[in-house]
Amino acid sequence: MSTLVVQRNGRAATTGDLAPLAFAGFAHFTAMQVRGGKVRGLDLHLERLRSASMELFGEAMPDERVRSHLRAAVEAGPADVSLTATMYSSPGEFTAGGEPVGPEVLVRTGPPASGPEGPLTLATVEYDRYLPAVKHVGEVAKTHLMRRAVQDGFDDAAFVDRRGRLSEATIWNLAFWDGDAVVWPEAEMLVGTTMGIVRRQLDRLGVPQRVRQVTPGDVPGLAGAVVMNSWTPGVAVHQIGATRVPAAPRFLDLLHQAYQAEPLTDF
Repeated sequence: MSTLVVQRNGRAATTGDLAPLAFAGFAHFTAMQVRGGKVRGLDLHLERLRSASMELFGEAMPDERVRSHLRAAVEAGPADVSLTATMYSSPGEFTAGGEPVGPEVLVRTGPPASGPEGPLTLATVEYDRYLPAVKHVGEVAKTHLMRRAVQDGFDDAAFVDRRGRLSEATIWNLAFWDGDAVVWPEAEMLVGTTMGIVRRQLDRLGVPQRVRQVTPGDVPGLAGAVVMNSWTPGVAVHQIGATRVPAAPRFLDLLHQAYQAEPLTDF
């Protein structure tokens, strides 16, 4: 059974469905790892799609309909896949929009993924994303900045906002360790679903957490750093800019333990 499934609103997508979307860039999405036909943090994915649709389109597809379309794609493929659900509206980009048109969903599945092993080195670049709380498509800067970082000898890039704060990385959230507590950066950013899962499970495990501003100047005082996204709850980061960051195996273990404590749920 192929891992590749592409469906529009719960049915196999045709060339006619996909052709108008090939050059479209006014949309948002969520990405997840499906294991055994189930997923962690489904409520967070649904909330992300709902709130982003309200921001971009002024209305959202009901959660139960979204779930049914996700379920249809999962049932059409193997039990373990990567899944991306993209919400779009037919007026598309470069239009005034006109009368509200309900959003539609394009669901794609592919081979399961777990991310790089690490440790990673991150260049620091000055960058503020537009609508940072929305996981929107067409962000050429993220790929461009990652590739430029690789050309400069790093693995990826971390963003420093206009106020000088570390916010997130290209396709990752950042998390830090101060030796006692998990530190989440205070800045405008996309709050990832994996980040949400880890935070609520760390609370249940009684692990201290803090939210504070972290600048490149604070990096020498860190006891550990990671990146996380839908692939993984933590990949070690051993360098940010020119500054080395200590290995923190206990920190990494805590993040993975918290993630594994989140139950897998049905669609």
